[in-house]
Amino acid sequence: MAPTKKAPIVLCVGAPDGDPDAAARQLRLAVWGQRPKWIKDVKKRGLTNARAESVDEKPSFRTAFAQRRCIVPADGFYEWFTESPDDGGKPVKQPYFFRPADGAVLAMAGLLDWWHDPESDLWTPTYSIITTSATDDAGMVHDRMPMIVTADRWEAWLDPAVTDPIEARSLMTAPLNGVLDIYPVSKAVGSVRNNGPQLVESIAV
Repeated sequence: MAPTKKAPIVLCVGAPDGDPDAAARQLRLAVWGQRPKWIKDVKKRGLTNARAESVDEKPSFRTAFAQRRCIVPADGFYEWFTESPDDGGKPVKQPYFFRPADGAVLAMAGLLDWWHDPESDLWTPTYSIITTSATDDAGMVHDRMPMIVTADRWEAWLDPAVTDPIEARSLMTAPLNGVLDIYPVSKAVGSVRNNGPQLVESIAV
């Protein structure tokens, strides 16, 4: 998945009468690239990441953080590490794959905004992923990583009745050292034209 593409997210849709206790959990396809109301231009790219350090303060994210949180399920995520060749040549970006060592679903903390497409007149769900400073093992590749929501907190994270930012912050965390397998993968992952299980297979570097 790449920004602007559709991917599955888990969200809660409120009842018509606004009763938060009647909210229903749904799995929907949504566009990666959150589009708050102020993004009017169809060609303007949405917001892919929200920094955990300021998510409850930034105008682009604070309302969604309080009212429209979602879960972005994934097998894992990619980051790129810039390596300088020994011969002094041009630096090379090597992709790495991060996945839960226990094989579980990686439930990334996300934010949702419904965007009205003026061309189709349809409302489209769009999302961003909340990120934080990387833990020591992940930081060897990249300085940021997604925040996650553990299974015991999914219900509260998706609950529209939970609007207090302090409580919402307590529901997400960064993956701890040692819980992720991190290994190099093919540079083919750098092109959105490529797809398939080979993109998550470990390679020698």
